[in-house]
Formats: sequence, structure tokens, C-alpha cells
Amino acid sequence: MKVGICTFNIMMYEGSSLKEKRMIVKSVIERIKSRYNVSIAEIADQDKWRLATIGFCCISNNKRHVEKTIQEVLRFLEKDGRGELINIDMEVI
Repeated sequence: MKVGICTFNIMMYEGSSLKEKRMIVKSVIERIKSRYNVSIAEIADQDKWRLATIGFCCISNNKRHVEKTIQEVLRFLEKDGRGELINIDMEVI
């Protein structure tokens, strides 16, 4: 069994309040959950309105599948355009 773990920060320039940040983060998380088979959550920086730290993981019996899923999620986030990905940390165990 292989487990892929990825954490990243996303800098958002559109929102001007914590309420708008929460709406964006919730939307991004729900879209990823529905499109990819991963567990995902905002894990830090809940009180900062331009920065979110999000983590997700996936499990498979194939290391390539785990790596591919992580890359697809990150590509999806880059194409989404609601924020800039920074400080990406990936690990496959």
C-alpha cells in the first residue's frame, strides 16, 4: 500500500475578507473531492484572509497512481486561477 501526502499554501488575491476566503477554499475543496478520490482539508492559516494551507492524501497499491493523482490535483489547482500555489510539499510513503 502506498500513501501520498501533499500540503501546499495558496495565496488568494481576489477575496477581501475571511468570509470570501472561506467561500473560495470551501469551493476548491469540494470541487477536488468530487473530481478526485482524495481526502482534503484546510489545515492551517484559518485566520489569514489571503493565505490558506491545505493538505490532501490518497491511498493506492500503486506508487505511480498516487504520484499521478497528486500531480493532477496540483494541475487542477493551477488552472483554477483563484490563487497562486506556493510551498508545495509532497511525500509518498
